[in-house]
Amino acid sequence: MLFDSSVRKELGRSFGATLVVLVTIVMTVMLIRTLGQASVGRVNPSEVMLVMGFTVLGHLSTILTLSLFVAVTATLTRMYAASEMVVWFVSGQGLLSFIRPLLRFAWPALLAVTVLALLVWPWSNRQIRELRDRYQGRGDIERVAPGRFIESANGLHVFFIDKDASGAQSGNDIFISSAERGRETMTSARNGQLQTIENQRFLVLNQGFRLETETATGKLRVSEFAEYGNRINDRATGPSANDAPAIKPTLALLAEPTARNQAELSWRLGLVLAAFNCILIALAATRVNPRVGRSASLVFAVFAFASYYNLIGVGENWIARQRIGLLPFVLLLHGGIFALASAWLLARQGGWHNRLGPRGARAAEAEAA
Repeated sequence: MLFDSSVRKELGRSFGATLVVLVTIVMTVMLIRTLGQASVGRVNPSEVMLVMGFTVLGHLSTILTLSLFVAVTATLTRMYAASEMVVWFVSGQGLLSFIRPLLRFAWPALLAVTVLALLVWPWSNRQIRELRDRYQGRGDIERVAPGRFIESANGLHVFFIDKDASGAQSGNDIFISSAERGRETMTSARNGQLQTIENQRFLVLNQGFRLETETATGKLRVSEFAEYGNRINDRATGPSANDAPAIKPTLALLAEPTARNQAELSWRLGLVLAAFNCILIALAATRVNPRVGRSASLVFAVFAFASYYNLIGVGENWIARQRIGLLPFVLLLHGGIFALASAWLLARQGGWHNRLGPRGARAAEAEAA
């Protein structure tokens, strides 16, 4: 009882601190990335925090797995360095005895990773896609913003307004570029305003120039105008049709076992299986080498985690290209890592049992030192 409680208490402190640090780092990175998307018109600036929240929620399963991996590694490293592991080994607790307290502590995190990977991940991706589609589906008038080049919904026009006048219905220093009907047109005007003419929205420009180029012949035509009206599409476009597997529920992926759907399913299952395997890897690989210090175990944990997740991404790409099936990949990668970690753990467990002789305690203390 004392063994289980002491290990779980130490894990709780390390896991909480690691989780707070990682969440803070990820939120900062996602905030910067979302602000960058808002600056180029992909995300509504007023919905930056909402998009960032959905993004962090979608990646929370990865954050929990890394936090758990680092917590187990840091806890075992400290116990090795403080010779606590020697005490437990001499008292008859081998490495395999640590599996029970580790799993008793980690099962809520493993359950959360499962729910996040299989249910929350597609839901958050779908919410982000809906927010972007709704913002990208604005009419041309709503797209125009001062000081920025804005593309129209159909991609045929580019607008620029230096600054707004009062009421946001007029502006100064206007530039419009369009390409349609075999002609490229560039129009500039000192000012302009929105007007409704015969139930159509027009941008009426005043005191400007118009340069028209025929794409086929290259013929140029320059004209000056005192007033010129340009009709603007004021109808919002609907959401883009997208069947990306990342936004589909897990049951939908199982119902349609296409290559792309199986690739996405391998990623979600990989998040769950990797969380469990990381516990075994941390238990089997963690030890203290006085020559390199405690930080070596944490560096190994981050490197092993990054390598593991890169392999999951490579397998997702291979499955999408039909180079390998879902079941063979899961057995090869996750089953192989589980077998390797288990064999490593059993080998170290056997090593400790072989030292439970008359000089077992002194040998254990020598290795820990």
